[in-house]
Amino acid sequence: MTAPQTLLDQNHAWSDWMQARFPDLLDELSEGQSPDVLWIGCADSRVPAGQIVDCEPGDLFVHRNVANLIDASDPNSMSAVQYAVDSLGVSHIIVAGHYSCGGVRAALDDSGEGPLRDWLSPLRALLHRQSDELEGLSDGARWDRGCELNVTAQVQKIARTAPVQRAWEDAKDLRIHGWIYRLDNGRIRDLDVSVDAETFA
Repeated sequence: MTAPQTLLDQNHAWSDWMQARFPDLLDELSEGQSPDVLWIGCADSRVPAGQIVDCEPGDLFVHRNVANLIDASDPNSMSAVQYAVDSLGVSHIIVAGHYSCGGVRAALDDSGEGPLRDWLSPLRALLHRQSDELEGLSDGARWDRGCELNVTAQVQKIARTAPVQRAWEDAKDLRIHGWIYRLDNGRIRDLDVSVDAETFA
């Protein structure tokens, strides 16, 4: 386990490295941000948003939670979407799920309790609706497919949110993508479920 003091020491080393490599970047970022991408990812410690796509600070506006879910009744996720679309004017929203997602596993197994169980309720319902497709698969394939179906569903849910609908009504260039990350090789795959104002039905 990484001790808090170790994290502080690593931050100081990182700060020195950043200032040596990008002398002006941190100072510029202190004046404001203008990312072009809202990244909605899982809170899993193995899937650090900026690192897996080799981005620098300021490149991504990031929202992470268990199982990369979007819920129109959740002020946390919805405020991130609203701010990214309305205030930052992002052109892309990427839902980045990952295989071996513990949240998807819990939903498939109908496990978990307390707030986690409540949070995963829409995901459980989604996977239940897809039970015919999932039923004949091996356990590993079922888990993988559940992760993919979750990403696809979140793309559709984001497309229906008020901030996105307003942006499209105002003819803003905004596209939503669904990606999935494989832990065992570090590769991201585009699930080809992207939507924009013209293709969303």
